[in-house]
Amino acid sequence: MTPQAVRVALASAVRTLPRGAGLAYEPKFDGHRMVVLRTEEDVVLQARSGRIVTGAFPDLAAAARRLPAGTVLDGEVVVWHAGRTDFALVQRRAAAANAARAAVLAQSLPASYAAFDVLELAGVDVRGRPYERRRALLVDLLLPLGPPLQPVPMTTDPELAETWYETLPASGIEGLVVKRLDQPYPAGRRAWRKLRHTDVRDAAVIGYTGTPRRPLALVLVLPGEEDQAPLVSSPLSAVLRAELAAVVAERGGAGTGGGVVTAIGLGEVPFTLLDPPLAAEVRHTALRHPPPEVLRLRTDL
Repeated sequence: MTPQAVRVALASAVRTLPRGAGLAYEPKFDGHRMVVLRTEEDVVLQARSGRIVTGAFPDLAAAARRLPAGTVLDGEVVVWHAGRTDFALVQRRAAAANAARAAVLAQSLPASYAAFDVLELAGVDVRGRPYERRRALLVDLLLPLGPPLQPVPMTTDPELAETWYETLPASGIEGLVVKRLDQPYPAGRRAWRKLRHTDVRDAAVIGYTGTPRRPLALVLVLPGEEDQAPLVSSPLSAVLRAELAAVVAERGGAGTGGGVVTAIGLGEVPFTLLDPPLAAEVRHTALRHPPPEVLRLRTDL
């Protein structure tokens, strides 16, 4: 039986690093939010929306079977590539269409789970306990097991947090999450705070509008919005159009199929799928308007 969907805690954006007594700082990983539920019968992996994604991540499901029954974790699934987390590769894992494809990707693109909270442990609901206590339980639970299930780093030193903020973007870490040590788990509420390094980040390119020889815009999935409708980018520059056309040509054709996506100001427009997805560096605001601006393609995957 599938457990009831878990309502996850959320974070509100801040522009400067919060400081003060009783605060904890964690790196914000660039991946897919995931809840791990170890039931009496098996393992269920749940996306932020409540959608079940167990079949797409058989490697993480296998690792989670080592957890005590009745355990629920909150965290982020990431894929490491060339020394940094890669959102496009996580998107590729999540899009696995069947068990055979998921198994192949689990071998070539193994996933890691960066856990940042424990909600239930061996059948005991611990959401009402302070974060400081939940953190200790999480570390005691996961350190003996080892990868791919790992607790995220945490510090109460704002100077170290500032150093993380300045240096970790090279590893694909997009910022910091700040929590109060005395805070219960705030299910469904924006009680945590997040400090992103910039509004520039990698997005998964799942398709393009236009033709293979003259693509017009990219169809994107942004980190943290993988359960929402894809976005259409602003029109591509001539340089980016040529670069994407070359990538499509190297892949031998137009793509693997098509669909329809809603573009701001244009309504529904057809697009061509890219499989596997690419990654693009985009600049965007927290709003869905204006559309994301594509700065460059990342074709080094």
